[in-house]
Amino acid sequence: MRALHLLEPPAPGAAWAPFAGVRPIAELRAGRWRIRERWERALGVRATSIVGNHCAGFREDNEPPCTARPVPGPAIVAASWFAPAAPAGGKPLDLAPDTRRLEHAGTTIGWVVPAGEEFAPSAAFAASREPAPAPAASVDGLLLAGTHSLLDALDRFLGEDCADAADRADSLPPGAVVFGDPAQIRVSAAAIEPGVVFDVRHGAVVVETGAEVRHGARLEGPLWIGPGSRVLGGEIGGSAIGPDCRVRGEIKTSTFLGYANKSHDGFVGDSVVGRWVNLGAGTTTSNLKNTYGPVRLEVAGQLIETARLNVGSFFGDHAKTAIGTMLATGTVVSAGANVFGAAGVPRFVAPFAWGLGGERMTEEGFLRTAERVMARRAVAMTPERRVSLQETYARMVGL
Repeated sequence: MRALHLLEPPAPGAAWAPFAGVRPIAELRAGRWRIRERWERALGVRATSIVGNHCAGFREDNEPPCTARPVPGPAIVAASWFAPAAPAGGKPLDLAPDTRRLEHAGTTIGWVVPAGEEFAPSAAFAASREPAPAPAASVDGLLLAGTHSLLDALDRFLGEDCADAADRADSLPPGAVVFGDPAQIRVSAAAIEPGVVFDVRHGAVVVETGAEVRHGARLEGPLWIGPGSRVLGGEIGGSAIGPDCRVRGEIKTSTFLGYANKSHDGFVGDSVVGRWVNLGAGTTTSNLKNTYGPVRLEVAGQLIETARLNVGSFFGDHAKTAIGTMLATGTVVSAGANVFGAAGVPRFVAPFAWGLGGERMTEEGFLRTAERVMARRAVAMTPERRVSLQETYARMVGL
């Protein structure tokens, strides 16, 4: 039996803002599933570790530990900058005994380490720049160039992710209004108030266990509502809403990692929302330039081409916006930042910013606020999680 390890980029940099240095790339959501979960499903084995330095010491839920140690065989080391498609027929990839690499379109995205050998990340990165003669297995999926690629992953995977779950459809909620085939609705022990609209003409809608959807909500597929999340009203479509979120208003083609709060009206489109984010009432993202041209990100002075016409905002973990916040196309709000003040919001907000005047939150203030926020979801600030956040603060506060 081979162990599975997820390999992080050696230096994720600006392209992966606002998550580089904050959380592993493997723990970001690509469609319904996190990248790590996509690899686990593709290979039929749970991950043992996440290999990388940029998020050393990361602790959150039940994710495997982050380490920079060499990986002993027998093992498979999979690139966290690649999101595998769902395995055909639901069966994990069957590797031939002599397989030594996994590849996609000629690019190496995984390494098979035999028993008695050891995997060195630095050597793998050097080798991945040149063609390798070792026998390879092809993997269908999507190469990810940065945070903006998570929107491409949403476009690519969410429909099939939700359709797969809808194959195990439960009974239709009483009082629901349905446009399309009712078989494309799956509700698992969730509370659905009468009058909720399910529009499944363009994809399935999946509502997980413990979720709640209130009267006045319109759910447009493909859409995944994670366990324990609450939809309080509005139009939600083409999105993956992670566990224990609170959402309301208009949400389009967006990914919520989990435990985020958007309880009021306002538009969020083509955006990625990190964990423990709070969007104040009326917070609105622009997701299209007036020129209708491709969106370019500006992250701490670096320019990143997304090749996408629709890009909203990227919110790092524990970021917060004041009521009425208006965000330009392609805005990046870094981890722990608090956006408020009369000035216009810049397209890049630094980590742990306190307002828009150049001040930063102290470590003590950040941890105290994080503990209060987590308690509202009945999540304890464990000693391990506190240390993880302290290390994140130390890494990011100087950016």
